Amino acid sequence: MTTLERYIRNLDTLNSEEQLVLGDARVCIAGLGGLGGGVAEMLARIGVGYLYLVDGDIFSMSNLNRQLFSTEKLIGTHKTDAAALRINDINSNIHVRTFRRFLTLDSCEDIFDEVDVVVDCLDSIDDRFMIQEAAHRSSIPLVSGAIAGTSGQVTTIFPQDKGFELIYGTHYEKNLKGIETRVGNLSFCALFVASIQASEVVKLLLNRGEVLRNKLFIADLMSNSYEIMDLK
Repeated sequence: MTTLERYIRNLDTLNSEEQLVLGDARVCIAGLGGLGGGVAEMLARIGVGYLYLVDGDIFSMSNLNRQLFSTEKLIGTHKTDAAALRINDINSNIHVRTFRRFLTLDSCEDIFDEVDVVVDCLDSIDDRFMIQEAAHRSSIPLVSGAIAGTSGQVTTIFPQDKGFELIYGTHYEKNLKGIETRVGNLSFCALFVASIQASEVVKLLLNRGEVLRNKLFIADLMSNSYEIMDLK
């Protein structure tokens, strides 16, 4: 299969020069669960050339309801390993680097210094602030998503932005897991929010369209309600 054949359905929404830009782009996806699996698959299919995949977790039975790379045969398998195999099956032109670890501020910086954009697919508010600090230090934008039940949110944070402080404040409860630990996550909500995140990444890489900078996209799929809040 030639490169033209692979990406023919990207044209004319994207032009050939933009496709080449995506092919040279480097994106880090932090967390390979319901959101991260969807983001990784979509970016691989659209042709983002270098994917850095970070997760220290393995698949469990409870992941099967929504996590794209999980299967019954892969229970107990590291998520990074499954993601790398899946992406290679989708698009062997993609260069994949895997990091079988949970992120710390120091390890974030080592990875983020090599990429153009980082995608936050984590489930802890503490981790979100940590990854924002690392992205700030590496001077790259961050695309963050979160889900709970049938609701989700997405925002894009540039290095000079207050970002999560405008959403959670400065005195949030430490070590707090997201609300999804109480209300669960459904597959269609995870992939819906992952799609918005992937869209934000592509717009950032191509410097095209309007991104959710200083804005919070909020959706409730059960009520079909969608809102974009200004965060300034």
